[in-house]
Amino acid sequence: MLPSEIVKQVRRIQLHTGREVADVFAGAYVSVFKGRGVEFDEVRPYVPGDDVRTIDWNVTARVGTPYVKRYIEERQLTVLLLVDMSASQDFGSAHRSKREAAAELSALLAFSAIHNDDKIGLLLFHDQVDEYIPPRNGQKHALRVVREVLARGREDERRERGLRRGRKLASLPRGAVRHFLKLIERTGVRGRRSTDIGHALEFCRRVLPRRAVLFLISDFLDEGYLDVLRSANRKHDVVAVRITDEREQRFERTGLVTLEDAESGVQRLVDTESDEFRAAVEAHARKRADALHRTLRSAGIDTITIDATASVVDPLLAFFRMREKRIRR
Repeated sequence: MLPSEIVKQVRRIQLHTGREVADVFAGAYVSVFKGRGVEFDEVRPYVPGDDVRTIDWNVTARVGTPYVKRYIEERQLTVLLLVDMSASQDFGSAHRSKREAAAELSALLAFSAIHNDDKIGLLLFHDQVDEYIPPRNGQKHALRVVREVLARGREDERRERGLRRGRKLASLPRGAVRHFLKLIERTGVRGRRSTDIGHALEFCRRVLPRRAVLFLISDFLDEGYLDVLRSANRKHDVVAVRITDEREQRFERTGLVTLEDAESGVQRLVDTESDEFRAAVEAHARKRADALHRTLRSAGIDTITIDATASVVDPLLAFFRMREKRIRR
């Protein structure tokens, strides 16, 4: 049973994103993604006026009379959300974390998809695949997608709190420590895990036999995934959604601060009063963002950047409009 806090969040997101889909996204989504191809339906006897290029020569040779292939417009899309659940997604300097921003984005995409009778699926991943929900349509299914993104984040937080309690027990007698380790094994509490985008994309290659639209939602704190990403984009339509937070780009003057790497747990004491330190942080953030943008562009991947402290709607709508203009050219 889901905690009441998760239920409230799902309802809030459903109300907010439902209005956005009805008022803003429905038309933009259709113009970008609907009716983009055709699929084979059947063969039928040739009649005068048919395009000779559609003749099925294998059937014609076997039957002895001309047959043509009949195609229908492929109206229903398959959309899969690949959502990064690594520890770095828990960071948030304002009213929501990067994970919560990812959940709101997932809701917008899920409700846009079901509004147009498309199938929506979900893949949650860290360094391994945590959960896969095969694409289906229907509002209940879309709500499940949103619930899983939020609920899995809470589960990881509980595991991390359990691990921290374990560190505090290190000074206790060995018997107590052994008891705690057994408890960890039974309850599934484990250490933090990093991001492996390549593994998630390889999983998609195995489970999605037909072309789909893949929204890869992550902060992209990973390396070595470019070749797999290029391969995935040749088969599917991959859209990279980078979730960030403005506090990751700059620091306020707050004196001595202990920073902790969310995925490795490594801590470092820094002086945020130092102009040199703040300038180095901002320069590194810009360099990393520019390098990621160039990398994705070289792979032919469209990119959306969403700041967890700002609107999710505006950058997504700008992306829809950009792709619509490109299609019309």
